[in-house]
Amino acid sequence: MEETARPLLRTAALGAVLLICAGLLDAEPLYVAGAAFIVLAVGAALWVLAGSRGVRATRTVGVTRAMEEQAVPVEILVSSPRPLPTGGVIDQLLPKPAPLATGRRSTRVRIDVRFARRGRKVLTPPRVAVRDPFGLMVRIARGPAIAADEVLILPRIEPVMAPGGGSDGSGALTLGRRTSVAAEVELDGLRQAREGTPASRIYWPSVAKRSGELLERRLRADSDTRPLVVLDPRAPISEEDLDASVRAAASLAVHLANAGGCALLIPGDRRPVALDPGLIAWPHVHARLALVDASAPPPLTGLAARRGPIVYVAARRLTRPPRALAHAPGGGRVLVVPGPIPNRRAAFTVAECIGYELSEARRAEPAAGAGTTGAAA
Repeated sequence: MEETARPLLRTAALGAVLLICAGLLDAEPLYVAGAAFIVLAVGAALWVLAGSRGVRATRTVGVTRAMEEQAVPVEILVSSPRPLPTGGVIDQLLPKPAPLATGRRSTRVRIDVRFARRGRKVLTPPRVAVRDPFGLMVRIARGPAIAADEVLILPRIEPVMAPGGGSDGSGALTLGRRTSVAAEVELDGLRQAREGTPASRIYWPSVAKRSGELLERRLRADSDTRPLVVLDPRAPISEEDLDASVRAAASLAVHLANAGGCALLIPGDRRPVALDPGLIAWPHVHARLALVDASAPPPLTGLAARRGPIVYVAARRLTRPPRALAHAPGGGRVLVVPGPIPNRRAAFTVAECIGYELSEARRAEPAAGAGTTGAAA
């Protein structure tokens, strides 16, 4: 419904032509018809102009953050100091204008909106189109200026599934499982003992050797041995592949965090963000994942020195492991892509992406029939 007055002007012009013809031809019946059209046009204009004065539309969004496909309650209120005229509520969230409750002083429109894709959604203010009963004139009511509403749509969290989707995937990815606190530190060599070092960290064989130098165990933080999820959003074939990779990274991070803890590295961060089973840091990380685009690469320089498993989530459809994983000496390497990799057996699926363990044991053996055909050729 757009603002227009063309039908009104045409009606008034028709009435004027009839009056002119009545005067030239001395046809008295045309005076009545011409006057009727002019009165109709003037009445419609007064109806619309008077009815649109004081009309105000406001919108209330129930939440400022929601996940993909999650219902967002929205209420639009149209109010006026006088009874509302005929017309409709125009809003980008409505498939078509919602009619006004003519004769009342307010109209409420309640809707549940679902967004299929992540990102920041800017909602322009609603408008009210006021028209006369005959549809000769439509005017958009310009109420007080109000700011646009914003809703942040977060990537969906989906379960990690075994190949084929036959189970909930609880055992398909166990990189994050640890025995309770299972040593929150691990041995990383020896160094000269410092004052105040606990006896539990003293390297007692150095005392037995009577070398005259007291040594202590140097420990590496547990955060370096936890699974690391790396999101690489570069060069996707389509926006759907980019969204699928972001959902996969978010789902894997939550899965591994609940299984004992992990870290997540996304573009724009110099260091991974640690996630514990309590998911204290997750709301902030989840919001950042909603705004990831395909322009920035993740920092991959520290992967070679990391000891824990690495789960590399790529938005592009790779057919071979990236260099960042080829040189990583961690306890395990997993590649997650939004498509199949030839000659490799899938370890799990998540959010329309497929995960592969990068080891010779996980390679799919060629079918016997295919090998025979190749030999014959």
